[in-house]
Amino acid sequence: MNDMTGDIINAFSERLPEPLTVGAGGDDRPLDGLRFAAKENYEFAGRVASNGNPAWKATHAPAEKTASCLQTALEAGGALVGFTHMDELAYSIIGANAHTGAPVNSAAPDRVPGGSSSGSAAAVAAGLADFALGSDTGGSVRIPASFCGLYGLRPTHGRIASNGLLPLAPSFDVPGWFTAELATMKRVSAVYGIGSTGQASGTQGRLPVRLWMPQTIWDHADPDLVAALGPALDRLRNAVADIDRAALPGPSLEEWFETFRIHQAHEVWRAVGDWAMENPAGFGPGVAERVKIAGAITEDQFAQAVERRHAIRAAMDERLDAATVLVLPTAPGPAPLLNATQADLENARKAIMRTTSIAGLNGYPELSIPVATMSGAPVGLSLVGARMQDQDLLALAECLQ
Repeated sequence: MNDMTGDIINAFSERLPEPLTVGAGGDDRPLDGLRFAAKENYEFAGRVASNGNPAWKATHAPAEKTASCLQTALEAGGALVGFTHMDELAYSIIGANAHTGAPVNSAAPDRVPGGSSSGSAAAVAAGLADFALGSDTGGSVRIPASFCGLYGLRPTHGRIASNGLLPLAPSFDVPGWFTAELATMKRVSAVYGIGSTGQASGTQGRLPVRLWMPQTIWDHADPDLVAALGPALDRLRNAVADIDRAALPGPSLEEWFETFRIHQAHEVWRAVGDWAMENPAGFGPGVAERVKIAGAITEDQFAQAVERRHAIRAAMDERLDAATVLVLPTAPGPAPLLNATQADLENARKAIMRTTSIAGLNGYPELSIPVATMSGAPVGLSLVGARMQDQDLLALAECLQ
């Protein structure tokens, strides 16, 4: 039964009539009392995950098992309230699905919520869930978090079990989650072994020795954005005095994004290409074009992108050690307006992904923190750490409280 009562923001694809819990409460259930939602690409036993597309839902059987990440939240005491809308196949960053529309961004109702985890972010921003599971391939947790004024964590690639999460581009895909408060973010993260709150075990985070604020990013950022983020940056500088302004290594961010685009697209075609050819899915604007482009990527193009990615990772690993946190604007600015043209949205997507590709290409953890507004809408600040240093990002985020 699907109860959509109270979902005036179009966040849910299916809202459960009663929150679903597993077992009884207790000290070993650190998420007791927290409601959560899950994105439509998380499998749940006996249910078909739509992957944001009605043709996908119509051509797939119910799942035999529940996704590990979702099951973990249930077993930790979280109460599942429903499943949330998403961009088709998770192959967009805007948050407007041609079949289901755009969930309302409660922090900026005249703007898009960001995607592809649009409904998950919208549900938390509206207070309909205390936390929500999303997925992040090219920014699909980080960007909705920035646009909706939330905390959003993309963990280290491979750190959190992803079985039962429908694949888009497996070497980039990670489960992630949204919260409105840092305390809740730490509480949820600890359940997945990231940090510690005293209620769940994990590796305790520590402050970094230095902050890396590359001129590659900051010297070319919108001055109004830099000004909006200024007070938060000052608090970080007060906590960590050693500031590194060195440029990012290697090629330009445009070339990083091109490497990401080709590498991701080829993986996307491997994951969904056969289905897309067999099932005319009626993809909406943007997604249709990207799926077509993905099918045209050659093995030689992919091999060259793999080689470039290895070079980028090697160069970055020399600079981003366990004592350093990379500090970036999560997005180039606030969310695009709902009435933006498709051309404007595509330009925004490319600008966004020049920065989000940094963590994606390298498999790094990234935490987007709601610290400011610009033009009356939220903008986030991102902390990026070395692999498996996710907990340090949570520790540093305390300095922004």
